Amino acid sequence: MAGMRRRGSGREPGADLAELAVRASKDARGVDPALLDGYLEVLAAISVTRHRIGDDQKRLRHEVGGRAAAQGVALRDLIDLYLSATWIAWPTLPGVEGAAGTEAFREIGEAVFRAVDATVVELAEGYEQAQRWWVRQEESLRREFVDDLLDGRNLGQLAERAERFGLRLAASHVVAVVTASEPFLDGGAVARQVEASLHLRLGSRDVLVTTKDSLLVCVVPGTLVDAADEYVRQVSLAVGADVRWRAGVGRAQPGPGGAVRSFEQAKHAVGIAAKLDLPGHLHKAEDLLVYQVLLRDSAALAELVGVVLEPLRTARSGARPLVDTLAAYFATGRVATVTARRLQVGVRTVTYRLSRIKALTGYSADDPEQAFTLQVAVLGARLLDWPEHDVP
Repeated sequence: MAGMRRRGSGREPGADLAELAVRASKDARGVDPALLDGYLEVLAAISVTRHRIGDDQKRLRHEVGGRAAAQGVALRDLIDLYLSATWIAWPTLPGVEGAAGTEAFREIGEAVFRAVDATVVELAEGYEQAQRWWVRQEESLRREFVDDLLDGRNLGQLAERAERFGLRLAASHVVAVVTASEPFLDGGAVARQVEASLHLRLGSRDVLVTTKDSLLVCVVPGTLVDAADEYVRQVSLAVGADVRWRAGVGRAQPGPGGAVRSFEQAKHAVGIAAKLDLPGHLHKAEDLLVYQVLLRDSAALAELVGVVLEPLRTARSGARPLVDTLAAYFATGRVATVTARRLQVGVRTVTYRLSRIKALTGYSADDPEQAFTLQVAVLGARLLDWPEHDVP
């Protein structure tokens, strides 16, 4: 290493190397010169021996790349540090200073640049490997947090962990879920697009879009009044026109346990909407309270369905066409012509079925009081999947 000492300076080589490292750091926007970690000494040795860089050095540069990633150093700045160190050190390398003739310079240059190439490759691979590890760690932490948040586990620790993902759980939150004909994937394109769009449109980072049990889930502060409608709009843009989907929205609920309560309400809302084939994409829990009241006493509801509708099973075509006719009849305001169009049958078929229903059950769909009993029974049948499944 004697050649690395400045001519006539009388200084130790290490002092000169440290000075070169500082100069390289300044040239590379102040990247910590410690990340060179013996690189200049390696270049000095290679300029003399003209050997290839060894496996130990390759492993070291790989580790340095990972270390730089952990420190938050940009990859381009790390590579800039090494390239700057190379050209700054070049004139003082002992092999260069002692070279005699063009051929010697050529061989030294080839050996040094070959070492630089191998070094940069190892730095980049180590850096990218560390980045991938951190991404996997972040995804794992996010998945664990989401599961605890929506399952109601470890509530005492949720508030502190939530800040990492932009949520303040002391406030009220609303949860919206989307179910579609195709399951939503964790970290998929739809989830990423919807979350990015919501951050932009709502002007807030306190929005979490994730997946849970094949549902696309959105958690937003209760103060963002229009967030649910905007969420539905962004979902419609992301999934496309060919995908069938529904959204359910829970009510605003406070505290760390509020998200799981709103999540359950949202799932319940979308489940009711699917069973009743309610029109539209967006279904809010607060608008479906009457159905929740019906389901709250499932035993009474099952008894009502059994007593009122069970006789329809004896019809020649079974109970299903008659139940569907009643559902369409009530949904269209008890107008036979509109009911016929919806069911794609003739008006006479509708009136015949209504007559058969009255004959079998004793309830008339055109009598206001009896119609109410029939309508509640039909709602119960759809909520309980009757007549495909027997009521308990």
